[in-house]
Amino acid sequence: MPHTLAHDGSVNPEKAARGRGTAIVVYMLFLGSVLAVVTAPIGVLLAHLKRHRAEPWVQSHLQFQIRTFWLGVLGGALFIAVWQLLGLVGAPAVAPWALGYVYFTACLIWMVARCGVGIARLTANRPVANPRSLTFGGARVTLADG
Repeated sequence: MPHTLAHDGSVNPEKAARGRGTAIVVYMLFLGSVLAVVTAPIGVLLAHLKRHRAEPWVQSHLQFQIRTFWLGVLGGALFIAVWQLLGLVGAPAVAPWALGYVYFTACLIWMVARCGVGIARLTANRPVANPRSLTFGGARVTLADG
């Protein structure tokens, strides 16, 4: 197993943890899905395939990523149903489109924030505290420094 060297020349086992590289790649694929949607399914497939072979703390990241993907799919399916319902009830055309822009923006912020929290914890060699969370994995998210 390859090891990385710490600043003092010693081996840094956290950075060589099984599955850590996969978790980094999956976060990058999720962020890449902002431009090319096809990267998110590739990322969740990798997370599913590598989850059981990763270190326990890295498994929390992979589970968090898997949940991010499937919650996004569920949210998208629910949104499409609401969008169709608005069309069926004869809502003005602007209503579904306005709702779509607001929903898409909220989902984009949610997904990027989840990836940001995950990357911050992964680079600090810390697990996601609550990978089953609907929000940010138990992390306290603020816009303030410190």
